[in-house]
Amino acid sequence: MSDSAPRRDTRGIVDPAELLSRVRFRRHTPAPELRPYLEHYWLIDWELPEPYATHVVPHPSVNIVFQRYGALGVPATAANASAEVAGIGLGLFTQKLAEAGRVCGVQFRPGGFRPFAPAWPVSAWTGRRVPLTEVFPDTDPDLPSTVLSPATDHARVAALDAFLLAHGPAPDPVAERAMDLVDLVRTDRAVRRVSQLAAASGLSARSLQRLFATGVGVGPKWVILRYRIHEALERAEAAEAAGAPDWAALAAELGYSDQAHLVRDFTATVGVPPTAYARGRSDPGRS
Repeated sequence: MSDSAPRRDTRGIVDPAELLSRVRFRRHTPAPELRPYLEHYWLIDWELPEPYATHVVPHPSVNIVFQRYGALGVPATAANASAEVAGIGLGLFTQKLAEAGRVCGVQFRPGGFRPFAPAWPVSAWTGRRVPLTEVFPDTDPDLPSTVLSPATDHARVAALDAFLLAHGPAPDPVAERAMDLVDLVRTDRAVRRVSQLAAASGLSARSLQRLFATGVGVGPKWVILRYRIHEALERAEAAEAAGAPDWAALAAELGYSDQAHLVRDFTATVGVPPTAYARGRSDPGRS
Protein backbone atom coordinates (compact mmCIF):
# COMPACT_ATOMS: atom_id res chain seq x y z
CA MET A 1 0.00 0.00 0.00
CA SER A 2 1.40 3.42 -0.93
CA ASP A 3 1.87 6.15 1.63
CA SER A 4 -0.75 8.90 1.54
CA ALA A 5 1.87 11.58 0.83
CA PRO A 6 3.83 11.77 -2.44
CA ARG A 7 7.54 11.03 -2.48
CA ARG A 8 9.76 14.03 -1.89
CA ASP A 9 13.00 12.61 -3.30
CA THR A 10 14.37 13.44 -6.75
CA ARG A 11 15.58 9.94 -7.59
CA GLY A 12 16.04 9.44 -11.29
CA ILE A 13 16.27 13.13 -12.18
CA VAL A 14 19.68 14.05 -13.56
CA ASP A 15 20.78 17.35 -12.01
CA PRO A 16 17.47 18.01 -10.22
CA ALA A 17 18.61 21.38 -8.84
CA GLU A 18 19.04 22.68 -12.37
CA LEU A 19 15.62 21.41 -13.44
CA LEU A 20 13.84 22.80 -10.39
CA SER A 21 15.43 26.20 -10.96
CA ARG A 22 13.78 26.40 -14.39
CA VAL A 23 10.32 24.84 -13.95
CA ARG A 24 7.51 24.68 -11.40
CA PHE A 25 7.48 21.02 -10.40
CA ARG A 26 5.15 19.52 -7.81
CA ARG A 27 3.61 16.19 -6.86
CA HIS A 28 0.07 15.51 -5.66
CA THR A 29 -1.70 12.60 -4.02
CA PRO A 30 -4.48 10.85 -5.97
CA ALA A 31 -7.91 9.90 -4.65
CA PRO A 32 -7.85 7.27 -1.86
CA GLU A 33 -9.19 4.54 -4.17
CA LEU A 34 -6.24 5.06 -6.52
CA ARG A 35 -3.40 5.28 -4.01
CA PRO A 36 -2.61 1.54 -3.91
CA TYR A 37 -1.80 1.71 -7.65
CA LEU A 38 -0.22 5.13 -8.14
CA GLU A 39 2.98 6.75 -6.90
CA HIS A 40 1.62 10.26 -7.40
CA TYR A 41 0.56 12.87 -9.93
CA TRP A 42 3.35 15.15 -11.17
CA LEU A 43 2.72 18.59 -12.58
CA ILE A 44 5.17 20.86 -14.40
CA ASP A 45 4.75 24.37 -15.82
CA TRP A 46 7.44 26.49 -17.44
CA GLU A 47 8.17 29.71 -19.31
CA LEU A 48 11.73 29.70 -20.59
CA PRO A 49 13.63 32.42 -22.44
CA GLU A 50 16.02 29.75 -23.76
CA PRO A 51 15.52 26.03 -24.48
CA TYR A 52 16.54 23.56 -21.80
CA ALA A 53 16.99 19.78 -21.99
CA THR A 54 16.04 17.70 -18.97
CA HIS A 55 17.28 14.14 -18.44
CA VAL A 56 15.67 11.37 -16.37
CA VAL A 57 16.74 7.82 -15.57
CA PRO A 58 13.24 6.30 -15.69
CA HIS A 59 11.67 4.38 -12.85
CA PRO A 60 10.18 0.94 -13.62
CA SER A 61 6.82 2.69 -13.90
CA VAL A 62 4.26 3.38 -16.60
CA ASN A 63 3.16 7.01 -16.87
CA ILE A 64 0.17 8.69 -18.47
CA VAL A 65 1.26 12.11 -19.71
CA PHE A 66 -0.96 15.05 -20.67
CA GLN A 67 1.08 17.80 -22.31
CA ARG A 68 0.76 21.17 -23.95
CA TYR A 69 3.51 23.21 -25.62
CA GLY A 70 3.31 26.73 -26.99
CA ALA A 71 5.04 30.00 -27.68
CA LEU A 72 5.77 32.57 -25.02
CA GLY A 73 3.04 35.18 -24.79
CA VAL A 74 0.60 33.27 -27.01
CA PRO A 75 -2.66 32.06 -25.39
CA ALA A 76 -2.80 28.28 -25.11
CA THR A 77 -5.46 26.43 -27.07
CA ALA A 78 -6.97 22.97 -26.88
CA ALA A 79 -5.50 22.20 -30.30
CA ASN A 80 -1.96 21.80 -28.98
CA ALA A 81 -2.88 19.53 -26.06
CA SER A 82 -2.23 15.80 -26.26
CA ALA A 83 -2.11 12.70 -24.08
CA GLU A 84 -0.09 9.51 -24.22
CA VAL A 85 0.80 6.35 -22.33
CA ALA A 86 4.53 6.22 -21.71
CA GLY A 87 5.73 2.69 -21.09
CA ILE A 88 8.83 2.05 -19.01
CA GLY A 89 11.79 3.79 -20.61
CA LEU A 90 14.76 1.48 -21.02
CA GLY A 91 17.39 4.19 -21.46
CA LEU A 92 18.04 7.76 -20.40
CA PHE A 93 14.99 9.89 -21.23
CA THR A 94 15.71 13.37 -22.58
CA GLN A 95 13.06 16.03 -23.12
CA LYS A 96 13.70 19.47 -24.58
CA LEU A 97 11.67 22.20 -22.92
CA ALA A 98 11.25 25.47 -24.79
CA GLU A 99 9.16 28.62 -24.50
CA ALA A 100 5.98 27.77 -22.53
CA GLY A 101 4.42 24.49 -21.58
CA ARG A 102 2.45 22.45 -19.11
CA VAL A 103 2.53 18.74 -18.30
CA CYS A 104 0.25 16.76 -16.00
CA GLY A 105 1.49 13.23 -15.42
CA VAL A 106 0.34 10.09 -13.65
CA GLN A 107 3.14 7.89 -12.33
CA PHE A 108 1.88 4.40 -11.56
CA ARG A 109 3.54 2.17 -9.04
CA PRO A 110 5.59 -0.56 -10.74
CA GLY A 111 2.87 -3.13 -11.41
CA GLY A 112 0.09 -0.62 -10.79
CA PHE A 113 -0.86 0.10 -14.40
CA ARG A 114 -2.18 -3.35 -15.25
CA PRO A 115 -5.44 -3.03 -13.24
CA PHE A 116 -6.44 -0.15 -15.52
CA ALA A 117 -5.52 -1.89 -18.79
CA PRO A 118 -5.68 -5.65 -18.12
CA ALA A 119 -6.13 -6.66 -21.75
CA TRP A 120 -2.37 -6.49 -22.42
CA PRO A 121 0.79 -7.48 -20.58
CA VAL A 122 2.49 -4.32 -19.33
CA SER A 123 5.53 -5.29 -21.42
CA ALA A 124 3.44 -4.39 -24.49
CA TRP A 125 4.14 -0.72 -23.70
CA THR A 126 7.78 -1.00 -22.61
CA GLY A 127 10.02 1.38 -24.52
CA ARG A 128 7.00 2.91 -26.27
CA ARG A 129 5.01 6.12 -26.06
CA VAL A 130 1.57 5.69 -27.62
CA PRO A 131 -1.52 7.91 -27.87
CA LEU A 132 -3.82 7.53 -24.89
CA THR A 133 -6.62 6.41 -27.21
CA GLU A 134 -4.59 3.35 -28.25
CA VAL A 135 -4.90 2.03 -24.70
CA PHE A 136 -8.22 3.63 -23.75
CA PRO A 137 -10.22 3.87 -27.02
CA ASP A 138 -13.26 5.46 -25.37
CA THR A 139 -11.29 8.49 -24.17
CA ASP A 140 -13.12 11.80 -24.60
CA PRO A 141 -11.29 13.81 -27.28
CA ASP A 142 -11.52 16.86 -25.00
CA LEU A 143 -9.82 15.08 -22.08
CA PRO A 144 -6.35 16.61 -22.62
CA SER A 145 -7.84 20.08 -22.50
CA THR A 146 -10.00 19.13 -19.50
CA VAL A 147 -6.87 18.10 -17.59
CA LEU A 148 -4.51 20.85 -18.75
CA SER A 149 -6.72 23.94 -18.93
CA PRO A 150 -7.70 24.53 -15.27
CA ALA A 151 -5.74 27.26 -13.54
CA THR A 152 -5.43 25.39 -10.23
CA ASP A 153 -3.62 22.19 -9.32
CA HIS A 154 -6.70 21.06 -7.41
CA ALA A 155 -8.85 21.12 -10.55
CA ARG A 156 -6.23 19.33 -12.63
CA VAL A 157 -5.88 16.61 -9.99
CA ALA A 158 -9.67 16.23 -9.86
CA ALA A 159 -9.74 15.71 -13.64
CA LEU A 160 -7.03 13.04 -13.39
CA ASP A 161 -8.90 11.31 -10.57
CA ALA A 162 -12.12 11.29 -12.58
CA PHE A 163 -10.45 9.79 -15.65
CA LEU A 164 -8.71 6.98 -13.75
CA LEU A 165 -11.71 6.11 -11.58
CA ALA A 166 -13.78 5.74 -14.75
CA HIS A 167 -11.30 3.11 -16.01
CA GLY A 168 -10.82 0.93 -12.96
CA PRO A 169 -8.92 -0.25 -11.18
CA ALA A 170 -10.01 -3.86 -11.67
CA PRO A 171 -8.96 -6.44 -9.04
CA ASP A 172 -5.80 -8.11 -10.30
CA PRO A 173 -3.81 -10.66 -8.23
CA VAL A 174 -0.92 -10.53 -10.72
CA ALA A 175 -0.56 -6.79 -10.24
CA GLU A 176 -0.79 -7.10 -6.46
CA ARG A 177 1.98 -9.70 -6.38
CA ALA A 178 4.14 -7.72 -8.77
CA MET A 179 3.76 -4.51 -6.75
CA ASP A 180 4.72 -6.31 -3.54
CA LEU A 181 7.84 -7.83 -5.08
CA VAL A 182 9.04 -4.57 -6.63
CA ASP A 183 8.54 -2.90 -3.26
CA LEU A 184 10.74 -5.59 -1.76
CA VAL A 185 13.47 -4.87 -4.31
CA ARG A 186 13.20 -1.13 -3.68
CA THR A 187 13.30 -1.29 0.11
CA ASP A 188 15.47 -4.32 0.91
CA ARG A 189 19.11 -3.86 -0.09
CA ALA A 190 19.76 -7.51 0.69
CA VAL A 191 17.85 -8.43 -2.49
CA ARG A 192 20.62 -7.97 -5.03
CA ARG A 193 20.03 -10.85 -7.43
CA VAL A 194 17.11 -12.49 -9.20
CA SER A 195 17.84 -15.75 -7.38
CA GLN A 196 17.37 -14.00 -4.04
CA LEU A 197 14.07 -12.47 -5.16
CA ALA A 198 12.90 -15.84 -6.48
CA ALA A 199 13.69 -17.44 -3.12
CA ALA A 200 11.89 -14.67 -1.23
CA SER A 201 8.82 -14.97 -3.46
CA GLY A 202 8.66 -18.75 -3.56
CA LEU A 203 8.63 -18.62 -7.36
CA SER A 204 10.99 -20.16 -9.86
CA ALA A 205 13.17 -17.76 -11.83
CA ARG A 206 11.09 -18.47 -14.95
CA SER A 207 7.79 -17.81 -13.15
CA LEU A 208 9.23 -14.62 -11.73
CA GLN A 209 10.22 -13.47 -15.22
CA ARG A 210 6.68 -14.12 -16.51
CA LEU A 211 5.12 -12.30 -13.57
CA PHE A 212 7.30 -9.24 -14.11
CA ALA A 213 6.74 -9.17 -17.88
CA THR A 214 2.98 -9.36 -17.39
CA GLY A 215 2.63 -7.14 -14.35
CA VAL A 216 5.56 -4.72 -14.38
CA GLY A 217 6.77 -4.53 -17.99
CA VAL A 218 10.46 -5.37 -17.48
CA GLY A 219 12.33 -8.29 -15.93
CA PRO A 220 13.34 -8.50 -12.26
CA LYS A 221 17.05 -8.14 -13.09
CA TRP A 222 16.33 -4.85 -14.86
CA VAL A 223 14.38 -3.57 -11.84
CA ILE A 224 17.17 -4.49 -9.44
CA LEU A 225 19.74 -2.77 -11.65
CA ARG A 226 17.64 0.35 -12.12
CA TYR A 227 17.19 0.87 -8.39
CA ARG A 228 20.95 0.39 -7.94
CA ILE A 229 21.62 3.14 -10.49
CA HIS A 230 19.04 5.42 -8.87
CA GLU A 231 20.82 5.09 -5.55
CA ALA A 232 24.23 5.65 -7.09
CA LEU A 233 22.88 8.74 -8.86
CA GLU A 234 21.46 10.05 -5.60
CA ARG A 235 24.82 9.53 -3.88
CA ALA A 236 26.57 11.37 -6.70
CA GLU A 237 24.06 14.22 -6.37
CA ALA A 238 24.93 14.49 -2.67
CA ALA A 239 28.65 14.87 -3.40
CA GLU A 240 28.53 18.65 -3.05
CA ALA A 241 27.33 18.46 0.56
CA ALA A 242 28.89 15.22 1.75
CA GLY A 243 32.03 14.86 -0.31
CA ALA A 244 32.68 12.29 -3.02
CA PRO A 245 31.30 8.83 -2.21
CA ASP A 246 33.55 5.85 -1.68
CA TRP A 247 32.61 4.26 -4.99
CA ALA A 248 34.22 0.91 -4.19
CA ALA A 249 32.28 0.69 -0.92
CA LEU A 250 29.07 1.78 -2.61
CA ALA A 251 29.54 -0.83 -5.34
CA ALA A 252 29.84 -3.55 -2.68
CA GLU A 253 26.83 -2.15 -0.80
CA LEU A 254 24.70 -2.25 -3.94
CA GLY A 255 25.70 -5.82 -4.72
CA TYR A 256 28.23 -5.26 -7.49
CA SER A 257 31.19 -7.61 -7.70
CA ASP A 258 33.53 -4.64 -8.03
CA GLN A 259 33.65 -0.90 -8.65
CA ALA A 260 34.24 -1.36 -12.37
CA HIS A 261 30.82 -2.95 -12.82
CA LEU A 262 29.10 -0.04 -11.08
CA VAL A 263 31.03 2.47 -13.21
CA ARG A 264 30.12 0.60 -16.39
CA ASP A 265 26.39 0.45 -15.58
CA PHE A 266 26.25 4.06 -14.38
CA THR A 267 28.07 5.32 -17.47
CA ALA A 268 25.88 3.30 -19.83
CA THR A 269 22.72 4.64 -18.17
CA VAL A 270 23.57 8.27 -17.35
CA GLY A 271 26.11 8.95 -20.10
CA VAL A 272 29.09 9.91 -17.91
CA PRO A 273 31.07 8.01 -15.25
CA PRO A 274 29.91 8.55 -11.66
CA THR A 275 33.09 10.39 -10.66
CA ALA A 276 32.68 12.87 -13.51
CA TYR A 277 29.00 13.32 -12.66
CA ALA A 278 29.81 13.97 -8.99
CA ARG A 279 32.48 16.51 -9.97
CA GLY A 280 29.92 18.33 -12.08
CA ARG A 281 27.53 18.57 -9.14
CA SER A 282 30.21 19.98 -6.84
CA ASP A 283 31.62 22.45 -9.36
CA PRO A 284 30.43 25.93 -8.34
CA GLY A 285 30.91 27.15 -11.90
CA ARG A 286 28.56 24.65 -13.52
CA SER A 287 25.64 26.05 -15.46
